[in-house]
Amino acid sequence: MLSRTRLFVLIGVVFCLAAGPVVSANDPIQLPLGEEQTGAISESLSREAAAAIDRGIRWLAAQQDPGGWWSNKDFPALTALPLWVMARNKQGNEESVRRAVAYILSCVHDNGAIYREVQGQKGGGLPNYNTALCMAALHAVGDPKLVPVIQKARAYVAGSQHLGDDAYYGGMGYDPDTGRPYADLSNSYLAYEAMRLTQNVEDLRAGTEKKVDLNWNAAVTFLASLQHRRESNEAPWASDEPDQKGGFIYKPGHSQAGTVEDKDGTVTFRAYGSMTYAGLLSFIYANVTRDDGRVQAALDWAIRHWTLEENPGMGQEGLYYFYQTVAKALAVYGQNPIPRKDGSLLNWRVELTKKLLALQKIEPKGGAGYWVNEEGRWWEKDPVLVTAYSLLALQSALGR
Repeated sequence: MLSRTRLFVLIGVVFCLAAGPVVSANDPIQLPLGEEQTGAISESLSREAAAAIDRGIRWLAAQQDPGGWWSNKDFPALTALPLWVMARNKQGNEESVRRAVAYILSCVHDNGAIYREVQGQKGGGLPNYNTALCMAALHAVGDPKLVPVIQKARAYVAGSQHLGDDAYYGGMGYDPDTGRPYADLSNSYLAYEAMRLTQNVEDLRAGTEKKVDLNWNAAVTFLASLQHRRESNEAPWASDEPDQKGGFIYKPGHSQAGTVEDKDGTVTFRAYGSMTYAGLLSFIYANVTRDDGRVQAALDWAIRHWTLEENPGMGQEGLYYFYQTVAKALAVYGQNPIPRKDGSLLNWRVELTKKLLALQKIEPKGGAGYWVNEEGRWWEKDPVLVTAYSLLALQSALGR
């Protein structure tokens, strides 16, 4: 007789073989994007990056609390990010992974959400945010025993999608139980990504159990409503000015980068880097094709504003969140190098890898390495958070 766990694995393999190539739980989903990638990182740079990843993981392992969590026990997402890094590395740190998984499982609620109750915190325990990151990290671990937890988390996230008849339709917020409509692109992108990366656990549901998914058409509607592109967004603030067209804002009626005045005097919400890459990645995960005008407009904005010296439009604020979003979005977009309007080529993998290598701080004793942002907005003075972001970015640039 097969054990229940082995039976789940066998069923999963059968479904995957029927659908196409098997996707390992430790690998990012490879969507059918067409063109083969070129412009690979050189062997020497790849080795340097691998060494930086090793230094970073050793540093993270040393920072883990004996209870399995990192940084702040109240927010399991801060543990999910280092866990995700270690799981994607595919070898080593088994004890850190075990303790992190045990801690995250201690945060699971009966409804599938993964978070801790926090009194006095705006948004409470941030259940959507924490659940999305935790389920993606648990999936990356690749342990079949975690499948039921991930399935319940997917059901919670899918049920949290805002489908009311208002500006937030299709998006996700921090907490679905606030009693007021709310959604933003950062929460939405994390939820969309987590739902797409964990989609293969749906094939492991019992035959009578209904499969769970987002309303992806509604997600596309929400994404389009945040993009500067008058052809697909009728909002009065949507702009086709070269500095704005194709870029994204944070949520309906608000940009973290403030406002800007168009040439015709219209005041509009300023597009900025991290949200534009989040929008690009989200469109692709929502099955919008790479040649779609909305995707192309987002990529055009990103290339016109290409820099790794800042989060375009935000300076140093959210810089490392920006780096990991750049890497994940362009890796899933699936083209390198990317041609610029002037005919030159942007080898984003090489540029981003070199930038992150230059920013890593190496401890004199032991040689472990970490990253930190001196600008502390969005918790980026926390070196654990920023190191996890940086390592996710490097792993994506290397194709891990």
